[in-house]
Amino acid sequence: MNDLLRFLTAGESHGEGLVGIIEGLPSGLAVSERAINLMLKRRQGGHGRGGRMRIETDRVRILAGLYKGMTVGSPLAIFIENRDWANWKGKRRPKGRVPRPGHADLAGVLKYGFDDIQRVIERASARETAMRTAVGAVAKHLLAEFGIKVIGHVTAIGSTSSSSTPSIARLERAVQKSPVFCADPAASRSMVEEIDRAGSAGETLGGVFEILAAGVTPGLGAYAHWDRRLDGRLAGAVLSIPSVKGMEIGDAALNSRRPGSRAHDEIVARGRKVFRRTNRAGGIEGGVSNGEVIVVRGFAKPIPTLGEPLDSIDLGSMKRAKAPLVRSDVCVVPAISVIGEALVAWEIAAAFAEKFGGDSMEGLSANYRAYRRRLRKAAGK
Repeated sequence: MNDLLRFLTAGESHGEGLVGIIEGLPSGLAVSERAINLMLKRRQGGHGRGGRMRIETDRVRILAGLYKGMTVGSPLAIFIENRDWANWKGKRRPKGRVPRPGHADLAGVLKYGFDDIQRVIERASARETAMRTAVGAVAKHLLAEFGIKVIGHVTAIGSTSSSSTPSIARLERAVQKSPVFCADPAASRSMVEEIDRAGSAGETLGGVFEILAAGVTPGLGAYAHWDRRLDGRLAGAVLSIPSVKGMEIGDAALNSRRPGSRAHDEIVARGRKVFRRTNRAGGIEGGVSNGEVIVVRGFAKPIPTLGEPLDSIDLGSMKRAKAPLVRSDVCVVPAISVIGEALVAWEIAAAFAEKFGGDSMEGLSANYRAYRRRLRKAAGK
């Protein structure tokens, strides 16, 4: 667990707003509310989103930790207003008695001893990921100072998969043009059609998203302690996203079916420059970044709130009941790709701060430059 850079979030789905506190940012880092808001807008987008996104227009207010747009070394305090709060303020909701399959409803009621499922829903809701997206956007500011770029995109929705992944530069432009954040135009059109068919049938769809991090220096993470391994930290972050039930780094699934001779990345040298012929490991070996592009994929299940509700029980009468039909989405995979991008950026930034330290950007940069000089001397990296 990183001790230098950390964050906390607070807030409920229909409360007044979401709060985030980021601790450990070095002083002298330029942070733009506009850049954070653009990432929040991306999280709210994507074909298949539901009615809540037509209510909310997420905007951050940085309440503390900045002076003239620059961090000052103290905790950064962020606030996002819940506009839907005004619609529910002062109103009494009926007690929730019927848990929805696939949600935290039943597990939360059993854990905390509540007699009202709404108490679970308010914090278990994916609404909380708006703040984590903002936190990740701040992390991207830090990474950008050192030439590290993180981008997420969708590779599959339902039965439709994209055929290829372009370069990082082309990927960013292609994703911006797609209503489902997929770089393959033909697959993008098919995904939209599949989402529309699912929505008409009262169904929902899951899919696969991929996060790429380019420009990551070798040496982030550690094999000395299990909880500092970069792959483990990335796994925990990605799997913490609601609806994500699986993840892989590099060609994990394919490698499980390959012989060893075709599962690893051979190391070669050109002069003093060391590199790998392939990137099946996804940029991480032994829990440590190896200098190649970090590749993370997440697998999201379909949203469990369906137009044709699933069977459940009424916890008051213990009789059979249908799960309640609430405002929801048909497909959130595009939005999850943005959340995943934010969380991968955060974990890489946390590992970066852990390795290079420094109370200020000047100190952090000096430590980084010294390390890069040693790498170039040792192996031409």
